[in-house]
Amino acid sequence: MSRIRREEPSRRRRQAPLSLNDRRNDPRNGSTLPSSSTRPSRTTAMPSASPGRLHGQDSPRRQNWAGKSPQQVLDMYPPGRTPVNRVVDVLIELFNPMHTALEKTVSHKTRYERAHFLRRFFRELHTDAGFKLAPDPRNLGQRHVQAMVKVWQRRKLSPGTIQTYLSFLRGLAMWLNKPGFIRRPEHYGLTPDEYERHENAQRDKSWSGNGIDVEALLAQVSAYDARIGASMRLMVKVGLRRKESVMCRPYAHVHAFEETGLPDEQREADRYLWTKGKGGRARWLPLATEEQQSAIAHARSVVCGHDAHMGAPDRDLKSNLRRLDYALRKFGLTKRESGTTGHGARHDHLQGQYQDTTGTPAPVRGGGPVDRDLDRQARLRVARIAGHARLRSAGAYIGAVRRSPAGSRDPAQGETGKPGPGSIGDDGDTAAPVT
Repeated sequence: MSRIRREEPSRRRRQAPLSLNDRRNDPRNGSTLPSSSTRPSRTTAMPSASPGRLHGQDSPRRQNWAGKSPQQVLDMYPPGRTPVNRVVDVLIELFNPMHTALEKTVSHKTRYERAHFLRRFFRELHTDAGFKLAPDPRNLGQRHVQAMVKVWQRRKLSPGTIQTYLSFLRGLAMWLNKPGFIRRPEHYGLTPDEYERHENAQRDKSWSGNGIDVEALLAQVSAYDARIGASMRLMVKVGLRRKESVMCRPYAHVHAFEETGLPDEQREADRYLWTKGKGGRARWLPLATEEQQSAIAHARSVVCGHDAHMGAPDRDLKSNLRRLDYALRKFGLTKRESGTTGHGARHDHLQGQYQDTTGTPAPVRGGGPVDRDLDRQARLRVARIAGHARLRSAGAYIGAVRRSPAGSRDPAQGETGKPGPGSIGDDGDTAAPVT
């Protein structure tokens, strides 16, 4: 009896899944033209079955958690009978994608750093802080936080790192419905020098301000890798972040002013470059100078297609960023070797924007006092081009406000010489207009 052979159904060759950034910029979904008509709105996004989880990107909640609130899920892991690291993992799985104060998700970088910190925090309570057993996160007390702060002091962590760690612990307290549990830094014995960040630049971190011949450096890098050299030129001439420069599509992301949707009174150039930065904030950058136009033309000369980005096409985003960082180290752009890093390219560009607006070098470069209104206008411009939402962020690039010399009272100061209402020092939280 002959056997009947069944024909195997034809199998389609499985394609490698697109990365998140490729999906966002895939021309098939229309997102390569970042105008107001094509930007996805939060209200039209596909709903997720699990709060704080991104549809199609994060794995769904476990089946035995279905229909349960976060508190009911936690009740499934009673204190004292569940390993501490297991409870920490449950909390991270439940809450880590969400912002602790706003109704939005956080970046993958924040998720990774927060999860890594929380796991290490409870582990080091036993290994470094002297506790025989680490407590269940729900039983965390002030003495545990105090002990870990002393560990951080012994390690001489920077103020920014300590502030970040305390912020992560405040987030944990919010997850556990304990707002206000984490006190102010001084409550734990920290001095202002140990926890206060310097929001304003204390020294010039730009490439040129640290004795680097920018054009010669770009020529050397371009000879080593043309794409990386073109990316770094965009960082210097247009002010892009390293990630923004790698993801930049020099053909698809450049548009005429009429396509930007910006009001006519904000027109500064005929062509604009679209980019998306931190927090998903998109912005339009004017290509107003010959150097900027030349940087775009040079970028177009090294890519091979209208939709091509600046990264090597045979590498993913992570690999391209790693290669860019390697090139920065190779050519001495490290704080130890040259006193600055790759981010110093943005400092060069933004300090130039301040000087173009005020006619005076930035304060961090020794520029003198500037009219209050003109200084404010320049700082708003710097914050907007940098992609930050608040006016005070400009100080990180250009330095603090220079007050008038003694004997000549600044218009922004009252009779006592203190900043008056409306001064930069008084409203540093003013939001910069986003374009």
